[in-house]
Amino acid sequence: MHPPLEITRVSQPRVACDGASDIPGGAALGHPRVWLQIDEEGYVDCGYCDRRFVLIGGAADGKDQSTLPDHPDGASA
Repeated sequence: MHPPLEITRVSQPRVACDGASDIPGGAALGHPRVWLQIDEEGYVDCGYCDRRFVLIGGAADGKDQSTLPDHPDGASA
């Protein structure tokens, strides 16, 4: 277990990650776009880049993210 590289708080439980949405130069530096579903744990980690998406108001919101285990599959679509 390691702390996530980047944490993004989101308002919807279904999120897309391409690993480069906020990098100048964009998609060429990222990974294939994947759709992730946040489940009752309140967060999901991207399996490519380890970015963590935390649902605002969800179970993981406001917690110390470094204490939570990796959660790469969310609700497993």
